[in-house]
Amino acid sequence: QVQLVESGGRLVQAGGSLRLSCAASGRTFNDYVISWFRQAPGKERKFVAARSGFSSYYVDSVKGRFTISRDNDKNTVYLQMNTLKPEDTAVYFCAARASRFSAAVSAYEYWGQGTQVTVSS
Repeated sequence: QVQLVESGGRLVQAGGSLRLSCAASGRTFNDYVISWFRQAPGKERKFVAARSGFSSYYVDSVKGRFTISRDNDKNTVYLQMNTLKPEDTAVYFCAARASRFSAAVSAYEYWGQGTQVTVSS
């Protein structure tokens, strides 16, 4: 069992930056792939970024703007978001799975409660 708690979401102006945190507790953190997803109002939840071992994965729309990092000593995964755009507005979720990387929502076993990011134009 893994418990995930996101934080860091808030209202920010377009062009601004935010850092989201995903704190994990429970079973061995190092054994899990941790990913970020987001869900805009009325839309499906979609993959944003993941960190698996030494590899990082990003959806095309955030490449060059978002950076995922992982501190195994603190059991925390971060999502640094720069040059934010109104279309980045969504609830951001972190998720964990005990296997190799996947961008599919259905592949993840554990989810946090989400943190709201709102980017004003």
